[in-house]
Amino acid sequence: MSGTVYLVGAGPGAADLLTLRAARLLAEADVVFYDALVPNEILALAARAELIAVGKRSGRHSTAQRFINKRLADAVRKHRIVVRLKGGDPLVFGRAQEEIDFLRERGIAVEVVPGVTAALAAGAELGVSLTQRGVARTVAFVTPRVGAGEAPSTWIATVLAADTAVIYMGAGEAATIAADLITAGKSRRTPVAVIENASLVEARTVLGTLADLPQLAAQLSGGAVLIVLGEVLRNAAGAEQPATARTRQAR
Repeated sequence: MSGTVYLVGAGPGAADLLTLRAARLLAEADVVFYDALVPNEILALAARAELIAVGKRSGRHSTAQRFINKRLADAVRKHRIVVRLKGGDPLVFGRAQEEIDFLRERGIAVEVVPGVTAALAAGAELGVSLTQRGVARTVAFVTPRVGAGEAPSTWIATVLAADTAVIYMGAGEAATIAADLITAGKSRRTPVAVIENASLVEARTVLGTLADLPQLAAQLSGGAVLIVLGEVLRNAAGAEQPATARTRQAR
């Protein structure tokens, strides 16, 4: 067996935010197993590869992880370069560790190619430092999602302890997130930004406060969403006004 599986970060969506290594591997790949929401512009870089969709999205039909693992192992027995293309960074809120462990247990070579995680693209979209000097010395990336059989999440305590928090995969639970944080002691007036499709031309940002979060999330249209909260947003344009929206201008 001479092939290698590369777990490649697709970044937040914009093709020109791919690393040079990611772009090179896509161009050389024999087969690419790709996540949901990876744009066609990025997939087009894998011009010679067989493209196989194995994405997962909440509330929709998804490819079982054990099936993905097996397909990766089968593919690398036939091909030299197998790319597992993951949104954002492979090691942030994905199932990369399960894939790495499965493949290494079978003696299969695995390499990870980092990507720009969505939280950093959201900060760039806002023009706000997540660790603004004198305001935020800690930043936390959290998700309220808990898989079947997993230990309870400590995301609420983590958000309360952090100066800036970025919540992944939380748009569909915006009302619960706001209620849980307020009940736990987070101020209703904490500045909040909800960013959809960060880095893409169709990116949209809605700004307000924690109390407004359910209404803010309801304004978006189903793209990839992040929730950012913290005092670093206090001076962001319109952050003091509930439900203020701005839409990215096409480059």
